Amino acid sequence: MSRVLKFASWGLLVTLFAGNPLAFAADPWEETNAKIYAFNKKLDGWVLRPIAVAYVKITPNIVRQGIGNFFSNIDDVNVLANDLLQLKFRDAASDSGRLLINTTVGVGGIIDVASSVGLTKNEEDFGQTFGRWGVGAGPYVVLPFFGSSSVRDSFGLVLDTMFNPIQYYQEDGARTTLTVLGFVDDRASVLSLEGLISGDEYLFVREAYLQQREYLVNDGAYYDDFDDY
Repeated sequence: MSRVLKFASWGLLVTLFAGNPLAFAADPWEETNAKIYAFNKKLDGWVLRPIAVAYVKITPNIVRQGIGNFFSNIDDVNVLANDLLQLKFRDAASDSGRLLINTTVGVGGIIDVASSVGLTKNEEDFGQTFGRWGVGAGPYVVLPFFGSSSVRDSFGLVLDTMFNPIQYYQEDGARTTLTVLGFVDDRASVLSLEGLISGDEYLFVREAYLQQREYLVNDGAYYDDFDDY
């Protein structure tokens, strides 16, 4: 559900500021996707959201901020790899500096020192890299547990997971704890966005997802048909 809410917020942002109409998805598996979406929503309502609410209530803001920074710093490993694969060498230099500073001075990323010196976080993943190199998104698909995706981004997600350093922790207990904590912190971070979804929830989320991915793959650049007139 955290992914759903992030897509909703991104979709609204892009629609408002880019003035681009919604680009409806190729959704040949809509019936199956809708069932998986319903399953994910029930799972969120029964398990993830209650845990996230409790997490917010019992964890001080400064601690949650540090935890969020820690996982963001881990994600920067993946971001850096995709900067290089997309030949974005300026971003790679910035993100490598960000990773180095936050991992060392920022005590393993708990403190986001890099942002305070102008090294802001970029958003890159393997799905974006595939798109950057001309791989089409393919049909829209809803993944169990992970939510909205596409055929292209599903393959990207596998590589994103492989590039997550947490997956290589030797101790099973620590690896599992960090993985669960990451999911909970991610879900808690979007509790305030729950009122954004309106109308047909499945369609809203699907189109918000498409808007977000198009925006990221194209680095915020949109082609507007009205430019031809």
